Amino acid sequence: MTTDILFFLSISWVLASLFALVRLHRSGPFSFPIMLIGWMVGDHPSGNFLAQVVTAAALAAGGALDDSLGLAALGLAAVSWIGLAAVRRTSRQAASTAEAALGDSLGADYRSDIDADRLALMESPVPRPVMRLNARFRLTGLDAEFDIPYGEHPKRNLLDIYRPMSGAENAQVLLQVHGGGWIIGHKQQQAFPLMLRMAHRGWVCVSINYRLAPKHRFPDQIVDVKRAIAWVRANIAEHGGDPSTIVLTGGSAGGHLTSLAALTANLPDFQPGFEDDDTSVAACVPFYGPPDFTNRNKIRGPLTSMKPFLNRMIMPSKLADDPAFWDLVSPLSQINADAPPFFVVQGHHDVLVWREEARDFVDQLRQVSREPVVYWEVPGAQHAFDTFPSHRTRAAVDAIERFLALITTRRGD
Repeated sequence: MTTDILFFLSISWVLASLFALVRLHRSGPFSFPIMLIGWMVGDHPSGNFLAQVVTAAALAAGGALDDSLGLAALGLAAVSWIGLAAVRRTSRQAASTAEAALGDSLGADYRSDIDADRLALMESPVPRPVMRLNARFRLTGLDAEFDIPYGEHPKRNLLDIYRPMSGAENAQVLLQVHGGGWIIGHKQQQAFPLMLRMAHRGWVCVSINYRLAPKHRFPDQIVDVKRAIAWVRANIAEHGGDPSTIVLTGGSAGGHLTSLAALTANLPDFQPGFEDDDTSVAACVPFYGPPDFTNRNKIRGPLTSMKPFLNRMIMPSKLADDPAFWDLVSPLSQINADAPPFFVVQGHHDVLVWREEARDFVDQLRQVSREPVVYWEVPGAQHAFDTFPSHRTRAAVDAIERFLALITTRRGD
């Protein structure tokens, strides 16, 4: 019995290591489970290695290696362990590739343009985020306000604010938009490693909920994001923030919404009832957000198309019936010369949002925008890689902090 268990587990371990090493992006309906496995293994290879070794040793003590099948299972486990070593080596490339991406777009000596006080502050330590079972992080040394209304919807038009315990005055503002395929997600579930870092650096961080599909279909989601920006501009000074320096960030669906919001400043179509409010932002940092609902460049095939999901759950009409509206809510269509600085983060192995889509968006944005466009394709990273602390997450937070330090220094100058 123990031999059979070890053999089954060893096959599972090999497959899990494979999903973390190779991008199987044409996997159709299996994309989400492949993403989950690749993410959990790819960002925590050492923990997976330890768990596998302990399990194998326990089964071996119970007689799992007493026959040829058990030895074969041990050989498969060894293959998994070699794969995990390769996964770990790839994950350690995150910091150097992030720095290379910044240097390529901002100049090799970009750090010399950052304000000296900000540079010194970036060297100071920050407490690590600790996850609680209720999905909130313990925000050591920070002050927080929860469930502040920014719109009319009683449950989804709410936001949280995080700032230094010592207080803030005229501080830069980071506005976080959660992901979840536009149908799930919550403001207290994502981006805490980044918000924790920036709040300890003196920023005021705002995390919002927004209305979710399928009950609320587009453009409700982007209208809520715009309404939150307008609320922040009108009210954040009372909470220690600078209304003139608002930076958007978000992952997945949140990455799409932040890109779309940043590229459509003051667009009346997305601001019903508050058309005159200023919804421009200082910069945008989208993580793995889908840039095009229409698949106009035929990057995806029929088996991997997002269109059936968007038709069924997200959009108020089918693409064939209203192509202009689908085009309107695609960030790729909204690229313009007045776009704010962008730092686009994309996982190299992402099976849900493809790197080819991100590259296409960045290439076109760079051709038009007058501001810097940084693109970092994170080696070996899967969708949602930055949700929990890891080597890749820390590299992302470090790189974003440097990017924002430069952008805010230039705005000050």
